Amino acid sequence: MNAPNKSGWKPEMGPASDGEAPATASGDYALALEEPLIFELRGKGKCGVDFDYDPGEPSPEIAKFVRKKDVELPALAEPETVRHYTRLSRQNYAIDLGPFPLGSCTMKHNPRLNEAVARLPGFADIHPLQPMDTVQGAFAVIEQLADWLMKLTNMSAVAMSPKAGAHGELCGILAMRAALEARGDAREVVLVPESAHGTNPATAAFAGYKVENIPATKDGRVDLAKLKERLGPDVAGVMITNPNTCGLFERDMKAISDAVHAAGGLVYCDGANFNAIVGKVRPGDLGIDAMHINLHKTFSTPHGGGGPGSGPVVLSAALAPFAPIPFLRRDDKGRLRMVEERSAKTHAPESFGRMAAFHGQMGMFTRALAYILSHGADGLRQVAEDAVLNANYVLRSLEDVLDAPYADAGPCMHEALFSDDNLPDGMTTLDIAKGLIDEGFHPMTVYFPLVVHGAMLIEPTETESKIGLDRFIGSMRSLAERAKAGDETLKSAPRYAPRRRMDEARAARKPVLTWKAAPGQPGEPSLSEIGGS
Repeated sequence: MNAPNKSGWKPEMGPASDGEAPATASGDYALALEEPLIFELRGKGKCGVDFDYDPGEPSPEIAKFVRKKDVELPALAEPETVRHYTRLSRQNYAIDLGPFPLGSCTMKHNPRLNEAVARLPGFADIHPLQPMDTVQGAFAVIEQLADWLMKLTNMSAVAMSPKAGAHGELCGILAMRAALEARGDAREVVLVPESAHGTNPATAAFAGYKVENIPATKDGRVDLAKLKERLGPDVAGVMITNPNTCGLFERDMKAISDAVHAAGGLVYCDGANFNAIVGKVRPGDLGIDAMHINLHKTFSTPHGGGGPGSGPVVLSAALAPFAPIPFLRRDDKGRLRMVEERSAKTHAPESFGRMAAFHGQMGMFTRALAYILSHGADGLRQVAEDAVLNANYVLRSLEDVLDAPYADAGPCMHEALFSDDNLPDGMTTLDIAKGLIDEGFHPMTVYFPLVVHGAMLIEPTETESKIGLDRFIGSMRSLAERAKAGDETLKSAPRYAPRRRMDEARAARKPVLTWKAAPGQPGEPSLSEIGGS
């Protein structure tokens, strides 16, 4: 076994086809390029620009601000900088390289048409403080998108300013609180089913409510009887995810809404999984009062790595008066105006206030509207149908080699759920996920939802072809069969990635966030310091 070089790359990581790859002096293996930290590349006095300027002695007024030592930033020439980030980009996975089968996250292809529209002058270069008369076209995009969202959900109003899903959840809960307070109803409990997204209870707690859990039935859906049993004068409402996190449609959704309303509460639906039912089901018809819509999921705008996201919230007639500002209205001359203040004069006397400083994510609005208009109503319906078809194809193609806890509960929706229950002792979901990296795929969502032991939640989306799905399914079947055969090499996967398996718990608890050279040399933190092996 060859020793790793200073950056931790081991020869067996390379793409060897027959035995162990020989060590290379560079640490690179053909197009599998190793790259040190940018601080390791820096050189004394290097710079991408030549300065022929001597500032001389500073004036007395600024002398105390003169730097006493060099700036602790890497100094590289332009070609070195470009190569560094290009080489790093080759180690990154992207939707343009392959599928992101992340369950409950809908990572679909982003059509380039959307990107072209978002970069048009008047959309890409506007400023939120421009005079309203100069952004009428942008306002028209927001108005048209809002109209589509209300029609697709059969809701009375929509708040466009929330920046993402969890932000939208908070918007909906605050609107619910405002409506209850307006009628003098001080309720303090929000019910959250086991099958809901993890952000749902967090949002309710953040808004000041006590959270109580509602159990699921054996087929992975809300236990309607238990829900009805808990309803009472202290329950402000329910936060429910539909389709739920088990990949199943809540067939009792209308009955749930009716029961909550009869008890004086309100219904919030997490719309992160709207991609499975868009064009097929209108949430307003199911009695839902508020629902956020992740534009970056259902309507194909880029997301990941913390943003950019966009989470408009559609509201029922009962909650429409309490929608947050700002929102658009047309004046008596037909011009679009952004309502920025709460008052009877501005038609927003009961608004609960602001969710954000400005109006939302303009780039996400233009991308989402371009996606909607290019598909049309019938195309959006097909989006949902194809997403559900693909997920069921994955489910039925793997249920004989992986445990599928809800395979008998009927067809799944947009995602297929598996567990590691039928794997031998010592083999886990993590081993399957790490093995997928060696197969050239991004791993699926693991260990979520919590109601399933060793969960593997797979969402193929509608943009993956049958050829692509068959390739993914083939890799999953191979990994499951290797695990059942006791293939110990899975325990050390990934073997062909730029980095081997790390101690993720230690890396999360003790992350190394800064780089420091070892005394007397330009070194780097050892891999043991960052949880590596």
